[in-house]
Amino acid sequence: MISLQMDMVQYDCPYIDTTVEHDVSFSAKQWDFNTARELLETRIMVRGADRGALDNALTTLGTHDNMRGYDLIKREGEVALIRSRIGQTDAMRVIRDRDGYITGPFEIADGSETWHVGFDRQSTADGALSALSRNNDFSVESRDSMDLEEYSDLMRNVGAATTLLNACRDLSAVERETLRTAVSDGYFTTPRDATLSTLAEEFDVSKMAVSKNLRRGQRKLLGRVTEAMDDLDAEDA
Repeated sequence: MISLQMDMVQYDCPYIDTTVEHDVSFSAKQWDFNTARELLETRIMVRGADRGALDNALTTLGTHDNMRGYDLIKREGEVALIRSRIGQTDAMRVIRDRDGYITGPFEIADGSETWHVGFDRQSTADGALSALSRNNDFSVESRDSMDLEEYSDLMRNVGAATTLLNACRDLSAVERETLRTAVSDGYFTTPRDATLSTLAEEFDVSKMAVSKNLRRGQRKLLGRVTEAMDDLDAEDA
């Protein structure tokens, strides 16, 4: 199995076009493709910078040429969950025609989309990338080749992997950036290359604020890590 993570820019995707015009992002884990009607139906989360950004984005989304309709399932402030239907894009057609398959969630922001795509053979993947380049702009962020044993291990532990992925999504933007900076600056090394004081100075906040953000982030991550370890233990039992 060849697994690709791609940063994709499609020129016929309603979601991407909407993030170009408005300060919003989309994320989806569930989708279904209707082959007969060539429609992609997705339950997708829309997050705006504020309520106004979300309002404008939903209006733009509904009037896009390739949008076939959407239903608002739930909304809370600047976040909404919708059920949307869009026509097949050029990139979707290329992937499907070459027996590719989606292996991870969609993440869309700032005019591009993160795709996780799998192919059974290297030659098929290379052919798909060549075809994609004709009408789309993209970069391959990572390319992994798994043998049968590795693929089997992934399938058996997909629950644990999903738990860890959701742990990262549970972090707020501030918590995520604080943890990332703390790791890169050496806060968790021994001896420490960074302190609460240096981190506070970097973020221009108090030491107490940095400490709270670190502790909240660690608590969220470690809670999910424990769940993932329980899943692994259950699988090995």
